Amino acid sequence: MKLFGYWRSSAAYRVRIALNLKKIDCELISIHLVKDGGQQHSQSYKELNPNELVPTLVDGEMSLNQSMAILDYLEQKYPDVALLPKGLEDNVKAKALAYDIACDIHPLNNLRVLSYLSNELNQEDAIKKQWYQHWVVVGFKALEASLARTKGLFCYGDEISWADICLIPQVYNAERFNVDMSQFPNIMEVTNRCRALPEFWAAAPEQQADAT
Repeated sequence: MKLFGYWRSSAAYRVRIALNLKKIDCELISIHLVKDGGQQHSQSYKELNPNELVPTLVDGEMSLNQSMAILDYLEQKYPDVALLPKGLEDNVKAKALAYDIACDIHPLNNLRVLSYLSNELNQEDAIKKQWYQHWVVVGFKALEASLARTKGLFCYGDEISWADICLIPQVYNAERFNVDMSQFPNIMEVTNRCRALPEFWAAAPEQQADAT
């Protein structure tokens, strides 16, 4: 099994956490999103993933993009370490928290959106930072309120789920852009608990071989 990713990619970060929690051996292959004009745009990588994004998981003859689809694949293929609750209602509610982050918060502040603001719209870094902070705060305010209802030790009850796997990379990004996280105590309580676990620590961007 191979995972094509980038050390700072939030989506690849999610998959690394899941691989660690499930104790799956996987070769990590770096696709540098900035070097050489972005290695994700190379012809060889486009043949693997026409979306020109990371991550891409290759398992035998199968290749799969989209981090949430990859999490689903790993959940079904390696069910011994479950990362979703068993009951239907709990299962979909935990997924909904994960999708709040992966579908509503992250896409507005990923690299290609920020690059478009800089390059095509000629926005200065201060405006780009303002954009980033605005949308993260909007999303985190809603998530903070949700966690007030669902949080136990982790985002949904007392077991790690996809919601935690999505949350930690998004908080990492928010801190990079100097979002004041003190206004989100529920989020930070879960974040600090997850960060103390070796599987999350080993998946962190700074621990990756391609970190610069």
